[in-house]
Parts: sequence; C-alpha cells; structure tokens
Amino acid sequence: MSDSSWIDRIDHAGGVVELRMNNGPVNTLTSDALFGLRDCIEQLSNDQTVRAIVLSSPFKVLSAGLNIKEARTFDSAQQDAIVRGLNEGFLALYACPKPLICAINGTAIAGGLFFVLTADHRISAPKAKFGLAEVRVGVDFPTGPLEIAKATLSSNNARCLMLRGQSVDAETAKNMGIVDLIVAAEDVLPQALKDAAEFAQIP
Repeated sequence: MSDSSWIDRIDHAGGVVELRMNNGPVNTLTSDALFGLRDCIEQLSNDQTVRAIVLSSPFKVLSAGLNIKEARTFDSAQQDAIVRGLNEGFLALYACPKPLICAINGTAIAGGLFFVLTADHRISAPKAKFGLAEVRVGVDFPTGPLEIAKATLSSNNARCLMLRGQSVDAETAKNMGIVDLIVAAEDVLPQALKDAAEFAQIP
C-alpha cells in the first residue's frame, strides 16, 4: 500500500517544488510511507513543469528513520515490505532526474540519512546530526541504501559511520562531503529554495 499523505507539496516559482515531510514528530519511516515517497518522486520526475525539488521538514528532525521498537516486532511479511520500501523509496530519490536539494534542519539518522545522501545539494543547520546507527540496533542495510551509501560516501567514511553507528556534527559532515553548505537554522529552507531556483535554470 502506498501513502503519500505525509508529504505536503508546495509549488514555488520557476518550477521548484518543495516536498515537506510531515510525519511528526521525527518523520518515522514505514513501508507505506516509503512507497508513497516513491510514487511522489516518480510523478515529479515525469512532470516536465518541475525543474527542481526541495526536501524539507517542519520539525527539529529531518528524519530518524525506522521506528526500531516497532520494527523488532515485524513478521516476515512486514520485514519484506519495509525492505522493499527502503529500496524503492530511496532508489527513486537517487535516480530522480530533477535536481534534488535537501534542507537539513536537524538530525538525519539511520534511514533518515538517505534523504541527505540521495540529494544532489545538501544545506544544513549548524546543530544537525548525521549518522548510520543501524549497527547499534542490529539492523542490516537493504541492498538499495547500502549501494547508495557506497556510491556517495568515501570508503573510509562509510566504514566509520557504519561500523560504529555514532553520529557526527554538521561541520564534520561537511568535511566528510555529506553536507555542502552550513547556514543559520532559520536560513536553511530559504537558502535551499534559492539554490533550487538556480538549479532549475540549468538546461
């Protein structure tokens, strides 16, 4: 089942579309939500009037990934569904032919980090945290997210993030190539929209 009701679409000038993730309080991921994300991105990918996409969150967290307590009780069908959702949702983002800009207002941990890694341009608030915490809760990486991490992180940075599961701050993330720009928290979304407008003009 696909559920895109948690994603608010906001159209801006110049073909820029903001996708505001609104599954409070931490944009927890479910299989239905990930399938909805896939469908939303595929629709925008095929819309010739859309020139650039901005991912944003109105909360203090961009996304905390899966609800691990809930995931531990999944039966085999639910496990299959979430793995499929993670693969298809994030691969749709990674394959999106439109410039994808991520406005990182806060923590992006575990599955939530893949909103950042799939983006073409990443703008962060100073207090944002980044990490791949799966090892700390005994969760494996599905093939899609694993390949995205391998493609977008240096082998050494992927090793450090994956093997210890510890988060890093925005400045460290910038030095690791996870973040492109750090601006004041109140400027993250305006800067993302400004940069998206510039990307939108590139033929």
